[in-house]
Amino acid sequence: MEGNGFRDRIQDFSSRNAVIVGVSCDSPAENRAFRDKFSFPFDLLCDEDRSVSMRYGAAESEDQQYPKRISYLIDPEGRIARVYAKVVPAEHPDEVLAALDELG
Repeated sequence: MEGNGFRDRIQDFSSRNAVIVGVSCDSPAENRAFRDKFSFPFDLLCDEDRSVSMRYGAAESEDQQYPKRISYLIDPEGRIARVYAKVVPAEHPDEVLAALDELG
């Protein structure tokens, strides 16, 4: 699972001053239970109305049951530096770490 890779490498992200945040269309209680089950050291934000998912291209409508999994690397200025429309979960944390190193 993608989240586990970020969990397992959280110190590598922290040492680069990167903050990991997940976004899910689940309820706060469901997100809390999921985060706790997998011991994620990062927040899972709730997008129950799918407004964020639609704005960032993960959902096409507010009734889409399963939005796409997309990752965004946002720079310190709040700009999107990279978009990862398709990822291989086992490789994605390393891919993002390499991008962080490139961005310096």
